[in-house]
Amino acid sequence: MKPGAVTDLKAMLTGMNPKLSDRSWCFHAIANAAFIPDTAFAVIREEEGMSCIIPAPAAPRDAPQFAKITLQVHSDLEGVGLTAAVATSLSLSGIACNVIAGLHHDHLFVPWDRREEALALLRKLSLDARR
Repeated sequence: MKPGAVTDLKAMLTGMNPKLSDRSWCFHAIANAAFIPDTAFAVIREEEGMSCIIPAPAAPRDAPQFAKITLQVHSDLEGVGLTAAVATSLSLSGIACNVIAGLHHDHLFVPWDRREEALALLRKLSLDARR
């Protein structure tokens, strides 16, 4: 466990304080590592190739746009249940969710046009965990 990191599910849920980024993001395939934009949020290397998450203005026009919601709680990478709880809450409303976990926070990418609904659901999940 990292110092200050939260592992208890109830504490992770009550403290997640989701924050919506004001910019839209796209997942984009990269053929050459030399062309990874400086503005990339994340780079993922898979057997099939590299992809990155970049601000929408840097992506092809037809790329689907996503909103980034950062869970402000410092969740431990070994904490159990946060991703499942968040994904379940969003999936019950038919909202896709792609999660990127950092050392300090989890970042959720949801369809751009459903961002406000997703944020409201996450806030409700957090409030419900306080009861």
